[in-house]
Parts: sequence; C-alpha cells; structure tokens
Amino acid sequence: MQEKGSVPAIRFAGFTDDWEQRKFSEISIRESAIGVSTPENPCVEYEDVVTEEGRLNKNVRMKEVQKAGIIFNGTQVLYGKLRPYLHNWLNPDFGGVAVGDWWVLKPIETDKNFLYRLIQTSLFDDVANQSSGSKMPRADWSLVSNTEFMIPKSLDEQSKIGRLFTHLDHLITLHQRKYSRLCNIKKSMLERMFPREGATVPEIRFTGFTDDWEQRKFGEIVHKYEDPVATPHGGYTRLGIRSHAKGTFHSYVEKGQELETAQMHRVAAGKFIVNITFGWEHAVAITDEHDAGKLVSHRFPQFSFHENMVPEFFRYVIVDEKFRHHLWLASPGGAGRNRVLKTEEMLEYPMTYPSKEEQERIAIFFRHLDHLITLHQRELERLQNIKKACLEKMFV
Repeated sequence: MQEKGSVPAIRFAGFTDDWEQRKFSEISIRESAIGVSTPENPCVEYEDVVTEEGRLNKNVRMKEVQKAGIIFNGTQVLYGKLRPYLHNWLNPDFGGVAVGDWWVLKPIETDKNFLYRLIQTSLFDDVANQSSGSKMPRADWSLVSNTEFMIPKSLDEQSKIGRLFTHLDHLITLHQRKYSRLCNIKKSMLERMFPREGATVPEIRFTGFTDDWEQRKFGEIVHKYEDPVATPHGGYTRLGIRSHAKGTFHSYVEKGQELETAQMHRVAAGKFIVNITFGWEHAVAITDEHDAGKLVSHRFPQFSFHENMVPEFFRYVIVDEKFRHHLWLASPGGAGRNRVLKTEEMLEYPMTYPSKEEQERIAIFFRHLDHLITLHQRELERLQNIKKACLEKMFV
C-alpha cells in the first residue's frame, strides 16, 4: 500500500511506483565557473527575462556588452536567487554567462526540464523565500540544498512531466505574443485613426469619408444627466471607475454599509461618467448596459451625449493622454483626495470628432479589436491557471 503523499494527485498512465525523497543537493549541483560573455555566448541578466514566464524579452546575442558571470552551456537551468519572490528563472537551450544573482543549476541524474518545473513549485518557492536579508533578500543555498523534495524514480516519468510543461509554456507564449501584438495594433490605430494635434483628418480612415473632423468644446456635445434615487438600506450594487481610463467595476454594498447620504444616483448606459475625486488620475469611462442600474454618489456625475454623437466612439477618445492631462489641470489641490475635479473646467476640453456615420465605423472597428484582445487575454489566463493547477497536482 502506498503511503499518503508519496505520489502526486495526477500522473501519467503506466507509472505506479512511489516517488522518492531526495535532498535538492542530490538532484542538482550549483555551478560556479566564471567566464566573460561573447556574441556566441551572450550574457543573461535579470532585465533580459520576463518574470513568472521564464522567457527572454530580447535577442541577447545582440547585446553589445561584455560582462563576467557564471558559465552555462544549455544543460543547466537558471534560478534568480535575489528577491526569489519575483520568480526569475530560465531554461536556456544555448550557452552563455549568467550575470548577477543567479544560481546555475546542473541536474544530477535528473531530467533537466523536470528540474526546471520543480523550482517553480510552491514548495520550492516557500523554501527559497525563507531568505536572508531584508532590503535585498536572497535565497539561502544551505537551506535550499538540504531541503528534501519528492521526485519520480523513473527518468521517463520525469521527462514526460517536463515535456508537458514545455508544451504548456509554448502555448502560453503563443497567446502572450498574440495578445501583445493585438494590444500594439490597437495602440497604433488609436494614434493613426484620430487626428494628430493641429490636424483636421486622421492618417488612416475608412474609404468614403473625406470631410474634415469637427472640433467643439466637450460641454457643447454633452449635457448633465441625473437619475436620483433614495439610498437603499437593504444592500445594493455600486459602480466604481478604474483609474487610467481602464473602465468600470461593480461591488456589492451589504446592508448597514451604505453611504450616509439620503440620495444616490442610478447609472444609465451610454453616458460619460467621471469620479471627480480621482479625475486627475484619469478615472473616466463610457457606461454600457452592464453598468445600467448600478448606483453612484454625487461624486460620479454623468453626462449624456447630444444627437449625432456615438457614445461608444468617445470610449476611444477619452483614453487620449491630452485629455488625461486636461483632467489633471482641472483638478487643483494637493495629492489624492484633496484634488477634486472642477467639471466646468473639464467641459472646456476641445473634442474632435467626425460625422456620426464615421464615428459608428470607428467604434465598430475598435469593438471588434477589443473583443479579440479579450479572447486572447482569457485564453492566456486559462492556460496560466492550467499550468498553476498542474504544478500543484503533478508534484508532491
């Protein structure tokens, strides 16, 4: 009968042997040979690695520097011992020099890819973070090397586990690249599908539209909207606005936790809304049907758009850095809550916009782009959660 805890909760078919307990120093050795980087054997520093993801953020062979560090040849894994909670690790398939606070770990009768996954488990993380130093904590090798970990006796089982996570990392990297590419496309199109300062037409626009864009003060295309209601005393859902024009969020207010005010305001869809306390931090949004019916205080004024204005189009106008700066200027006072937005000054901002038809086309374009970004973001998060669950269930 197998002892409790001697095998993982999930494992590949065909493997039934108990895992064995071995000290970390028995499954890996810490390399220490020093060398100087070359174009063929580049240096790898913390800044070259994406934390948590274990991938390079640049072509390190293009670095025009020579630095000394610990030599690796592609048979080892790298673990960042400085501030181990940052999760700097790398599984290189090339030779180079590890510069900075790295452990270069060479496996001993252990599959390299399996070792690379072991150092990402919560058990290893807990031990590594029992570090020395407070301002610049470093993982303690004497502690880590003497800690016992459970590993499969079979190199074949180790190899299969390693390959599974390699495949997962490959999928995660693919979706990360697609997500990043779409975000970059959106950023570029926001710059090129709206007129630059001093221009009356954008660099890129849909076929059939040739008229100049019009400019009017914000206050000339919106008007104040109010839907006051008595403050509920049985619980309600309130709306909040994320800073940096990142949209809205909802939270439930329990009975007895309501605001000490007799009146609140009901949110409607298709409105411009701002948090006047954090307007200086770009806390603005365009509401949608998911926001409708939520409650806000008087510090969240809403504005309706005039006819021939498409609210969704302005979702992409208000993210502009110039508008954020205007909100900052219109919020005099000290830091934080002492800076209250003057809405009358906010409404002086010159908004530039095209015909209603062109507004609609632009809004549809960015809506589809946002949908694609959200799909890849969700798939990325799903794969990351799968990897996290597998690290918990496929290791003891």
